[in-house]
Amino acid sequence: MKRVLITGVTGQDGSYLAELLLEKGYEVHGIIRRASTFNTERIDALYRDPHESKVGLRLHFGDLSDGTALRRILEKVRPDEVYNLAAQSHVKVSFEQPEYTADIVASGTLRLLEALRDYMAVSKTEVRFYQAGSSEMFGSVIPPQNEQTRFSPRSPYAASKVAAHFYAINYRESYGMFIANGILFNHESPRRGETFVTRKITRAACRIKLGLQKTLYLGNLDARRDWGFAGDYVEAMWLMLQQDKPDDFVIATGEAHSVREFLEETFKLLGLDWKTHVEIDQRYFRPAEVDHLCGDASKARQVLKWSPKVGFKELVELMVKHDLEMASQENTLRKAGHSVGLRHMTGS
Repeated sequence: MKRVLITGVTGQDGSYLAELLLEKGYEVHGIIRRASTFNTERIDALYRDPHESKVGLRLHFGDLSDGTALRRILEKVRPDEVYNLAAQSHVKVSFEQPEYTADIVASGTLRLLEALRDYMAVSKTEVRFYQAGSSEMFGSVIPPQNEQTRFSPRSPYAASKVAAHFYAINYRESYGMFIANGILFNHESPRRGETFVTRKITRAACRIKLGLQKTLYLGNLDARRDWGFAGDYVEAMWLMLQQDKPDDFVIATGEAHSVREFLEETFKLLGLDWKTHVEIDQRYFRPAEVDHLCGDASKARQVLKWSPKVGFKELVELMVKHDLEMASQENTLRKAGHSVGLRHMTGS
């Protein structure tokens, strides 16, 4: 049985990847940050108390800011594969917390790579490593973007991802480590965080449909993104580590849509006119905008034999269906006299 270690296991991608690898028979371990409140909703169904069963996801406390803890976890888990998905991944927030973003996204990756290099030297084992990149690294470069496209980051998050990307390449070339960079374009799902624009739209639209909310506040509606389904994209991550040689791959659908189009499709499914419910708020504009991202995943199609299964309209429908059920549950609770969290009251 192969063992795998996933950083960022509580996130959207981490939860889908953990599911996939458990289905493939892996022993799956994840790193979570210690907090006074639980934030494991996405993986609760996968977790098993180690006192009761050896089957399921196993969790370890750690953080990319703590290199010593990372080294100890590697020694304890003894993984065959490591997937580095942890990050402060919200682009707008990275402008407000640039130092923290750089420390986790860039330096955190370096800490993990160095801990892994040391572990491999001592244990005399090979561990395959996946580094999660982002289409945001391309920034203002005219699409389509592929593995040969230059990077032009337009945010602290994107610049930090570029640094992590080249750290990974440096360790691959300097120490002969099996390290693959996945440059993933936007990928969404019902598990996407509610502050990311796609989920913000579907969540608010469903609440508006049921009279729980009146207005949705957004920023740049003209930004165009290549949106795919996160469940498809984690399969590509796994495929990268099953190759004979490590390499870098763009993962994308090759089809771009604007935020406005996402709005239209969402509200159309609910029988609503988005123009009567959406207002523009300058607070949601970035200091430096990224206008158009659209990926060319020809290399992944050819080498990995990977292609997306869920299309744009199917993705929106999947998210709307999930969030309509959530809104229905919230509506039932309200009618029964129960209060809801502040985040549902603001529409932010």
